[in-house]
Amino acid sequence: MGDVFLRTVKERGLADNAMEAYQKRLWDLYEPLGRKWQSEHSAKQAYIALGLAVAAAAEQKVDATPMEGFDNAKMDEIPGLGKFGLKSVAILPIGYRDEDRDWLVNLKKVCTLRERFITEL
Repeated sequence: MGDVFLRTVKERGLADNAMEAYQKRLWDLYEPLGRKWQSEHSAKQAYIALGLAVAAAAEQKVDATPMEGFDNAKMDEIPGLGKFGLKSVAILPIGYRDEDRDWLVNLKKVCTLRERFITEL
C-alpha cells in the first residue's frame, strides 16, 4: 500500500488493510490508461494546486506568478525530481514586488469584461 494510504489509515485509526480494496479500485481504473495519460492527468491535477497556491498567496498579500515555458529538464535537475519519478510542469515564483522599481505598480489594472469572460448557462 502506498504512503498516502498508509498515513490515512494510521491517522484514521483504521486496520492496516482498510483501504486495500479502494486502492485496488483506483489502480484498476488508472493503470490501464497508460503512462502518457497518467502523466497528463497528474499535470492537470498540479494546476488545481497551483491555482489554490496563487489564491493563498494573494490572500497573504504576496505576489505569485505561475509560469510555463521554462527548461523542464534543467529545472528538474535542481531538486533532483527524476530520482522520485517526478517532473516539473509549472513553477510558481512568489515574493514581494519592488514597488520602487516596478513601473506597472501604479498603472490602472485592465481586465477582460465580465460579459466576454463568463458564459452564463
